[in-house]
Amino acid sequence: MAPGGAKKNILERLDAGEVVLGDGGYVFELEKRGYVKAGPWTPEAASEHPEAVRQLHREFLRAGADILQTFTFYASDDKLENRGNVQSFTGKQINEAACDLAREVADEGDALVAGGVSQTPSYLSCKSEAEVKAIFMKQIEVYVQRKVDFLIAEYFEHVEEAEWAVQVLKTTGKPVAVTLCIGPEGDLNGVSPGDCAVRLVQAGADIVGVNCHFDPVTAVKTVKMMMEGVGKAGLKAHYMVQPLAYHTPDCNCQGFIDLPEFPFALEPRVLTRWDMQKYARDAYDSGIRYIGGCCGFQPYHTRALAEELAAERGFLPAASEKHGSWGSGLEMHTKPWVRARARRDYWEKLPPASGRPHCASMSTPAGWGVTKGDAQLMQKKESTTQDELKVLFGKTH
Repeated sequence: MAPGGAKKNILERLDAGEVVLGDGGYVFELEKRGYVKAGPWTPEAASEHPEAVRQLHREFLRAGADILQTFTFYASDDKLENRGNVQSFTGKQINEAACDLAREVADEGDALVAGGVSQTPSYLSCKSEAEVKAIFMKQIEVYVQRKVDFLIAEYFEHVEEAEWAVQVLKTTGKPVAVTLCIGPEGDLNGVSPGDCAVRLVQAGADIVGVNCHFDPVTAVKTVKMMMEGVGKAGLKAHYMVQPLAYHTPDCNCQGFIDLPEFPFALEPRVLTRWDMQKYARDAYDSGIRYIGGCCGFQPYHTRALAEELAAERGFLPAASEKHGSWGSGLEMHTKPWVRARARRDYWEKLPPASGRPHCASMSTPAGWGVTKGDAQLMQKKESTTQDELKVLFGKTH
């Protein structure tokens, strides 16, 4: 904390060269726990089941997270009411509840609260800049009232919409971070990661990077391309990375949503805690200081990041009280062959088997090539009809 007991803000921490650990994948984790519906992926659980959201916040905080994001992913009104998604709460009520939960838990430690906005069905439906910005403005009114510490525009496939989000978020006077869900090929209009980053910094972003859609190897590579582009343009920014907890070497430009296993059969791709330690080290060595996770990230993954970077951060998280470094707790195991695994070189060199003898190691992505302006992406309040589904079922995977 800063002198006087006040928390240092996100830019003070990054300006000082501190490592800042983000939290993980609330939407996917709460879906597995029975509080989020796959498909709409909306965060009404903040109002319906606040105890579930509070508990996951606490688990990430205990694992070492310095940032708790409000559980407001896809909490814009146009998304909440899209394709027959019926809500008992308004977007404002959900956003208010999410802010209060994140603040309650963040203040149990030295964590900051980040309020977030995400890409909108309205943009994909070719609504105007003014209409899309009005959606972001409505969300951030709550964040300002609830005094979040900074703002994140996350999960944008098109840099243009992300620019609009940054421009709106900057009106608050709070620090602004922005992450695109892109890989090395760039956004879905083919704008390169370097050019995307330049445009976002010019729009006013303090922190730029990527989140979701790709694994840590791909995500770190993409952020390095952003860093190079910003440097060549003579600009400065801080950088962040919040990838998936799934291996995605076979993904195309759409990322993991094009994989045939998405979203209900991704478990064989989950990164181990040791994979996470390698990711943390690679991100740090690349100059990235805001390091976190997205879909698939569980608290033990966040703990692995914290343990890998414990020397740089100067401490271990509370959750490490129950976890020996590099498996050292196995020294107490009953079986001698398990005790023999209580060492770093065992886990660092282990190529884990999947236990699935008839499964391929990689898949063929769907590759439909559908993006902004396509009729199949147009926003509508009505549920998808059976006739519409038959057309989709008739297409190849």
